[in-house]
Amino acid sequence: MRQQLFFSPTLRDMPQGADIPSHQLMLRAGLIRQTASGIYSYLPLGRRVLNNVEQIIREEMDKAGAQEMLMPAIQPSELWEESGRLDDYGPELMRLNDRNEREFVLGPTHEEVITSLVRDELNSYKKLPMNLYQIQTKYRDERRPRFGVLRSREFIMKDAYSFDADEESLAESYDSMYQAYSNIFKRCGLDFRAVQADAGAIGGKGGTHEFMVLSDVGEDTIAYSDSSDYAANLEIAALPDHFTKAEAPEEKIETRPTPGVKTIEELAEYLPEKKERLLKSILFFIDEKPVLVVCRGDHELNEIKVGHAYDSPSVRLAEEAEIKELLGADPGFIGPVGVPEEVEVAADYAVKSVRSGICGANKNDTHLQNVHPHRDFNIKQYGDFRFVQEGDPAPDKKGTIHFAKGIEVGHVFKLGTKYSEALGASYLDENGRARPILMGCYGIGVSRTLAAIIEQHHDEDGLIWPAGVAPFDLHLLVLNSKQEDQYELGESLYKTLQEEGYNVLYDNRKERAGVKFKDADLFGLPVRIACGKKAADGIVEVKERRSGEMEEVHIRDLSTYLSSLLKQQKLRA
Repeated sequence: MRQQLFFSPTLRDMPQGADIPSHQLMLRAGLIRQTASGIYSYLPLGRRVLNNVEQIIREEMDKAGAQEMLMPAIQPSELWEESGRLDDYGPELMRLNDRNEREFVLGPTHEEVITSLVRDELNSYKKLPMNLYQIQTKYRDERRPRFGVLRSREFIMKDAYSFDADEESLAESYDSMYQAYSNIFKRCGLDFRAVQADAGAIGGKGGTHEFMVLSDVGEDTIAYSDSSDYAANLEIAALPDHFTKAEAPEEKIETRPTPGVKTIEELAEYLPEKKERLLKSILFFIDEKPVLVVCRGDHELNEIKVGHAYDSPSVRLAEEAEIKELLGADPGFIGPVGVPEEVEVAADYAVKSVRSGICGANKNDTHLQNVHPHRDFNIKQYGDFRFVQEGDPAPDKKGTIHFAKGIEVGHVFKLGTKYSEALGASYLDENGRARPILMGCYGIGVSRTLAAIIEQHHDEDGLIWPAGVAPFDLHLLVLNSKQEDQYELGESLYKTLQEEGYNVLYDNRKERAGVKFKDADLFGLPVRIACGKKAADGIVEVKERRSGEMEEVHIRDLSTYLSSLLKQQKLRA
């Protein structure tokens, strides 16, 4: 491609409103332009990288036995009513009506469509297992689109769906996709971790992993062990029960006036007392039954873990009026001592180690001192109910927990029968009995992956593309196109390099050499070849973008040199 004909509008100044490197560089290098908030056009340079990422995905998915198809972006809302997600999905679901006032949604995901498609086709165990995937634009009405294509309202996604007859077959499908995803992100040149995760709005039970690209701009926190391969999203990172039951104190419970002291921070300062002796109590309604969950004051309760412990998707915080009615006090003054019989008390593992604790008295402006969990209140169950903290022991008992930020680029789920039962997708087994199909769901944010690659592969001068996804292999520059020897050498090399199979961006524009060098660094192609002052002697300057190393090479040795250089780059990726 001749650069003078290439639609690649660049920006010299830092674009306003672009807060992270990937957003800044995608705008500066002309990969994208914003059409509306959270909606972008991909210009040729950006589209070429997307094509390369998609090709890697296709190759690995096809190798794993999946088959590509394409489903409609517009979905009838009736399918979402069948699955129960029309109201549950939330305001991110984009809705529209046709001229006949029939309601549709713009697909953020395709579980409903694919399940309705296969329910009349995969009706025998002989047709299973099956894995189908697509690469398509998705839509989510983000409340606050930000960070460019990392959190946008229109984005490109690869979603795949597996269909199996039994748990063993589903596990094989899941493992196959897990390995395919690992291969994909390695080939994209990414430093990533596969972490245990929560299924969220997709639903389902069993295995689920997020593929996280390590980056300081990531919105997710990864908890990982410093001595093993354990890693999990902070939302579900587990904790072992490593606390010893404390002996009861000799002192009896005492009442302590605490006027206006509602928060743990205020209480710790008012008494004064260490937070680990304070007990924090939060009232939930789980399947509409009141449950008071207690943790130490230096810990933070995790609502997702509470839901998992009770195996319930219906978990909500009690409203202030409900708290007053049940416990007789405002939030901040409630506690587990003397609660009504209908209120179940659950406690985090760490609570068992508390001796002479302090908690709310279920009376405004009052707390209780010398509280002991095994003496003074009835705990229905202990469990892992809190967020992990750095320094906590890893759940596999190998090392301690540390935190890192990550960008989610992929997610794999075992859906089980959540959608097949709701939409009536079943098969006949060997004995002619109808059974619901077991499903898995596997997504990759293609446009997100593009941004994540840039976050890990750039410097102050611009992009540094890994060889496997680069929009071009080589950037060929003629430094002074008015010089006949440089121009002729450039034209000759452009033709020869293309014949040798290289994808070449050829810059023979009538621009100063400094401008061309700046653009070459900004575009970040793996190798730059400059035809300059030694062109008459058949010598070019070859620069590797990542290392910055430069070498003068005679054109008779150029083919061998480039072959070795690009091979090394691909091996390093």
